[in-house]
Amino acid sequence: MAEPTLNYLHCPDGGAGHRMAYWAWGDPQAGHVVVCVHGLSRQGRDFDVLAQALVARAGGAIRVICPDVAGRGQSDWLQDPQGYQVPLYAADMLALLHHLQPQTLDWVGTSMGGLIGMAVCGQPGLPLPVPVRRLVLNDVGPSIQWEAIVRIGAYLGRALQFASLQQAADAMWAISSSFGPHTPAQWLELSRHMVKPVAGVPGAVTLHYDPAIAVPFGAMTQEAAVQGEALLWQLYDGIQAQTLLLRGAQSDLLSRDTARQMTERGPKARLVEFAGVGHAPTLIAADQVQAVTSFLLD
Repeated sequence: MAEPTLNYLHCPDGGAGHRMAYWAWGDPQAGHVVVCVHGLSRQGRDFDVLAQALVARAGGAIRVICPDVAGRGQSDWLQDPQGYQVPLYAADMLALLHHLQPQTLDWVGTSMGGLIGMAVCGQPGLPLPVPVRRLVLNDVGPSIQWEAIVRIGAYLGRALQFASLQQAADAMWAISSSFGPHTPAQWLELSRHMVKPVAGVPGAVTLHYDPAIAVPFGAMTQEAAVQGEALLWQLYDGIQAQTLLLRGAQSDLLSRDTARQMTERGPKARLVEFAGVGHAPTLIAADQVQAVTSFLLD
């Protein structure tokens, strides 16, 4: 498998700032840029399969940029855990977009990455280098089911250590089986980028994110989540980009009713559902990759 290049960008945060890492695939001079942003506890290498498919379909004439959101992967951890929220993430992405200077810009956002995409695309006054042309929202919308927040909060931020990569992969599968069917090799490859070595303990690994990302998430109440929906719907209604909404048919985060509303208002997203998958499709299965690549490149 080809490997992406790892790059860093300094982002302001009200203090000394932090480095955001991003993985780049394809032609570094290409004017067409697709930014792929991962979910809450994930990292940019989640998009390896999709990125390679996009580069191949575009004949190489594309850049696919997959950032590690602050606190994840190769990016710096924040000094203030309260920064681990969408406003700071969106500001980091604005800095990244101005650094990249795309001529054509598309966005793929899984779960949290989709919320960041809504913040970037749904505010017409933001100083983007170019408007987002096409937006893929992967199993997320303005209304998020509280039961899913409770489920995610039960494991997020636990500083776990594993004796091996395989043990870590098995543990992550136990909380991620809603991602849908994967071969053992596919899941091990996804898991490989989710861990880092433990200093002084041969073979041992730990999760590759700051446990403090759970601090603002854990402070959320059901009442606050309901109040935030109005703002998210306002952002969604402000989106001008052509929008594709992906949904795992068994998703506990994006309800079927919310998905239906998203096809009827704002950008009137085109909805594609995947049977046998919950939250969230990993964009590895052939039908999922085909849905995204055809939407962005046909």
